[in-house]
Amino acid sequence: MSKKVLIVDDAAFMRMMIKDILSKNGFEVVGEANDGNQAIEKYKELSPDLVTMDITMPDKDGITALKEIKAMDSNAKIIMCSAMGQQAMVIDAIQAGAKDFIVKPFQADRVLEAINKTLG
Repeated sequence: MSKKVLIVDDAAFMRMMIKDILSKNGFEVVGEANDGNQAIEKYKELSPDLVTMDITMPDKDGITALKEIKAMDSNAKIIMCSAMGQQAMVIDAIQAGAKDFIVKPFQADRVLEAINKTLG
């Protein structure tokens, strides 16, 4: 059975890029969200096996959404994505419970490595 993934990014083309990589590699993209509030709602609704979460988004950023999802479900598997390879943000995300971190622009092999490692 394919693993269910929720993709969260405020940029539609970034969601499309990740969706393309995942679909071609046997994952089922069950939902997409364009901000942290939507991410939390979709997580409750869809119970995905994994979430890819952008850090910088309007309304509610990815780290805040990550913390709220982890508070609801301590077993949530979330991989952060960001164009900014800023050390402080990576550390914040990992401390808040992110399983891994992918830097944009995405490289398919790195995305798959992070996802496969996270899902075990």
